[in-house]
Amino acid sequence: MEALQQELNDVKKLLADKDAMIEVLRERLKVYEEISEIIPVKLPLSLPDSNIQDKGSLTNDDIARFSRQIILPDFRVKSQLKLKKSRVLVVGCGGLGCPSAVYLAGAGVGTIGLVDFDTVDTSNLHRQIMHTTTRVNELKCVSLAKSLHALNHNLKYLPIHTALNSDNALDIIKAFDVVLDCTDNVATRYLLNDACVMTGKPLVSGSALRWEGQLTVYNYQGGPTYRCLFPTPPPPSAVTNCSDGGVLGVIPGVIGVMQALEAIKIITQETSSLSGKLLLFDGQESRFRTVKLRPRTEEGGKISQLIDYVQFCGSGAHDKDEGVSIIDKSHRLSAVQLHNRMPKGNFLLVDVRLDTEFEIAAIPGSKNIPVEIFESDDETIEKHLATPNQDVVFICRRGNDSQRACAAFKKYCDRKGKQVDVKDVIGGLHAWTKHVDKAFPVY
Repeated sequence: MEALQQELNDVKKLLADKDAMIEVLRERLKVYEEISEIIPVKLPLSLPDSNIQDKGSLTNDDIARFSRQIILPDFRVKSQLKLKKSRVLVVGCGGLGCPSAVYLAGAGVGTIGLVDFDTVDTSNLHRQIMHTTTRVNELKCVSLAKSLHALNHNLKYLPIHTALNSDNALDIIKAFDVVLDCTDNVATRYLLNDACVMTGKPLVSGSALRWEGQLTVYNYQGGPTYRCLFPTPPPPSAVTNCSDGGVLGVIPGVIGVMQALEAIKIITQETSSLSGKLLLFDGQESRFRTVKLRPRTEEGGKISQLIDYVQFCGSGAHDKDEGVSIIDKSHRLSAVQLHNRMPKGNFLLVDVRLDTEFEIAAIPGSKNIPVEIFESDDETIEKHLATPNQDVVFICRRGNDSQRACAAFKKYCDRKGKQVDVKDVIGGLHAWTKHVDKAFPVY
C-alpha cells in the first residue's frame, strides 16, 4: 500500500513539474511571438513631438529595474523620467551601434530608433555582439531590435531599414532628441553632421579601427561641428575601414558604451564633457587621453541644404570594399583562367595582401609582397621581386589592390625596359573561392 501511495505521489509531482514547464514554454512562446512581429517601420516617420509627450510616472517595474541608477544623488527619479520620455537615434547597428543601443535600452531610453540597411554577416559577430549566429542574413536593424526587446520589452524600438541619404535624413532625424553616429564611412558622417546642424540635434560620433577608438560630440551647446574640423573630405584612398584595416572586437565595444554614456548625460544633465573635445582610446596601452578641438566656425555651423554626399566624398555611404577599375582589360584574367594556367608554371603568382592576411590562407606557390612595395621606389621593388623576365600575376582579396600593384609594376617594367607580361586576377581570392575552390576561406 505504501509503495502504491509513493508511486501516486511521484506521478502527481511529475504532472506538477510538467504543468510548470508548460507555463514556462507558454511564456517563451509569447515573447517569441512578440519579437517576431518587430518589423522595419515605414518612412516617413509619424511620431508625435517628443516635447509634448506626457512625462508620465515610473511604474513599479521601472523602479525595480532602474533602482540602482535612480538612487544616485545626481541622477534621481527626475533623470529616469527624462530618459523614459527621450528618443535617441542610433545610425548603424554594427560594432558601435550594438553596445550603444543595448546600454541605452538598459538605462531606460523610451524610444530608440535603429537605422541600418545591411544584413548580419558571420564576420560581424566578433564585435557586433547583439546579433547571433541564428540571425545571419537577417536585417541588422531588426536583429538588434529583437535583442533589445528581450532585454526590456517596455521600451519602443523603431528598426528603420533604409540607406540614410539626403532625401530621408531630415525627416528621420527631426523626430529624435539625440543622434549617435555609429557608422563607418565618411559620406554618412558628413550627411549626419549637416542634418543635425539643420535640425539642431546633438551628434555623438564614434569610430574604431584596429586597436584604437575616438569619440566626440558635435553641434552641442555652441561646440564645433564635423565640418568645422574637416571642411573638405579626405581622398578615398586615405580612408581605411574595418573591412580593410581590421579591428579588435572590444574596441568598438568600449567606444559604443561611451557613446551611450554621452547621450545619457545630454538627456539627463544637459551637459557633455566631450563637446569641443576628442577622446582618444589606445587599446594596446589601455590608455585614454583627451585633446581640445578647434572652436566652431561660422562656415561649419551654417548648413542650408543637404547635398549628394557620395559625390562630395568620392566614396559610397557604406563600409564595403568598392570595386575599382584602373587597368585595361587586357591585363586582367579570371580566377578560372588563373587555375587553368597554373599547371604550366610559367609565371609568378604574387599575393599583395598584408602578411597577416596571407597567414589566414593563400594559394599554394604564391609569394606574399604587399601592394605598397610596388608603389615605392625601384630599389625597393627589386629587393622584394628579383624576377627579371618572368611573367607576373597579382592577386588580392577582392581584386582592387592587385590592380594597383599591376599598374605600378607595369610602369616599373616600362621604365626598366623589361618585357614582362603583367596581369591581375578579377575578383581576387573571393572569385577563387566562388569559381575554383569552394573550400578556400572567405573573410
